Formats: sequence, structure tokens, C-alpha cells
Amino acid sequence: MSASSGFSGAPVPYASYLRVYEPLAAFPEPERGHWKRYAAGGRHPTAQDELRQSLAGLVPVPPVAVPVHESREAFVSVVDDVVVVCPWRTRLRGWMALEELADRLPGPALDAMLPEVVREQATADYQRWREHNPDARPWIRSATWHVPVRWFALFDDAERHYDPGTEPEAAEDGPGVGAAAEGDQPAGAGGQKQRIAPVMRYRTQMVQARRRVARALRVLRDSLDDSPLIDALTDTGRWLEEFHPRSLVELDYGGLVHVIPPERLAEDRSAARVAEGLAALREGDGARAGEAYGVLTDFWRSVRELQFAS
Repeated sequence: MSASSGFSGAPVPYASYLRVYEPLAAFPEPERGHWKRYAAGGRHPTAQDELRQSLAGLVPVPPVAVPVHESREAFVSVVDDVVVVCPWRTRLRGWMALEELADRLPGPALDAMLPEVVREQATADYQRWREHNPDARPWIRSATWHVPVRWFALFDDAERHYDPGTEPEAAEDGPGVGAAAEGDQPAGAGGQKQRIAPVMRYRTQMVQARRRVARALRVLRDSLDDSPLIDALTDTGRWLEEFHPRSLVELDYGGLVHVIPPERLAEDRSAARVAEGLAALREGDGARAGEAYGVLTDFWRSVRELQFAS
């Protein structure tokens, strides 16, 4: 399956993202001043812009595995008239992804993608950087070809936002004439506007996310002797504790919206399934909990299997 999308012509990573947007007050100076000016500037790049910048480093020979300088870009949002930002921290996330990559790919494939000498240099750079930045953490976590079940425990079904996008339509004024409507892609060849991709995301306040993690962990620990889900959710909870209490937490399906059929995407209520399973466990109804979990895992297993499609 091609790693590109018919929506914009840009490469699409089939990944989901868990992001934290912090208020400006959470950042020390001079970083706070930078983000204040950045947010006021109005030029706020998209996830596709971040992807293009990341992929650009893989074009040179030898490839640049991790950016030489840390990104000064961020995602920006406004919540209750408060500006919140989610720094990309592309360099840090690149180093962390490189560590994970070694566990996912066989040696020959890894060497073909990134020569050993490039990886060794990146690892040495990361170790030196970590010595001076031991408490650094990313504002963004990602997962390829699925959304981790534990992420849904942070959200309520009412916080789900689904936008099916728009189909291509001929531009009435022809190519290069007239202004596109807000949110539309520019007209392409033949005066046809490009399709706008679907959006599937959840957003909640940090206090709600932390409260739900704590409740879910109580239920799981009371109901299960041992489970990888407990360890994974504990790790997520610890990560959330590192951010400002007035932060915004976002789960974005990212590039997965390009591979999940529209009808299935519209019907997907994964957060509701997780909530249903936890409620059943709390009530001691193992059968109902197993049913909810089974529906959830079947759905995401079918998505993950798409990575092997030709």
C-alpha cells in the first residue's frame, strides 16, 4: 500500500497521535515569549507540514536520521479564550523513534533505511543531549497502524469529533480564478478542488483525563491479577502528570482516516467501548466486559492488518 494520500499529494504516515497542549503560563522564559509571539503570528502549520519537514531529512545521502536543531514549531489551539500550544519537539521525538525502530525492523532492513554509522552518530548525540536535559519529555506520542486501547480511557464518547471531509467538486470559476472557501484545498488541474480528508479526534481537559486514568486503573487492579494494559495505562498516567493541570489532551486518528473505510470510521465508538468494558468490570460482569473488549480488538486488528495489504 502506498504511503501517500489522494487528498493532498503529500505522504501520509498511518499513525495516530496523543498530544498535550499547554497554556503559555506553563513555559519558562524565554520560551514562553517565543510561543506567545508564535501563537500571535497566525501562521500555524499542520500535521502534514510537520511530516514534510521530517521526511525531508531522509532525502540526502547519507540521510539525516534526526534533525540537527530542535523544531521551534508547534500546534496551536484556543480553549476558553486561553491559548494553548503543543510543541513539536521533532528532534527529541526523532531520537526516541530511532530507539524503537531498532526493535521493530530486522538488521538488513534497518541498515538499508538508515546506515549503521548514521544511527550510531544519532545515538551518541542523544546521549550527550540527555546529560544536559534529563527531564525532557515530548508533548506528542504516536502509534503506527492503530490507536492504543489505553488512550481511549482518557476520553468520553461525548468528546468525540468526526468530520467526514468533502468530496472533490469542480471549481465554478475555473483554475486560478476566485477565492477558495475557508477550509477548502486549492483547485487542482481542470479546476477541480481536492478532497478534504476526514478528521477523527477526541479532546478533553487534563483534569478529566487524569481522573479517568485513575478510575480506570482502580477498576483494572481490582478486577485483574496482572495485565499489560495496567502497566501501559500507568505509564500514560505518569506522562500526563508532567504537564500543566490546565492543559488540553487530544487523541487524533491522524493518517488512519485514510485507510479506515468512511462508513466504519463514522460508526467507530472506541472510547465508548472502553468505558463500557470498564463499567462492566466494575460491576463484576466479566462476560459483558469481554464482549466490549472483543469488539474493540477486532476493529483495531482489522486496521493493523491493512499494513500488509498490497
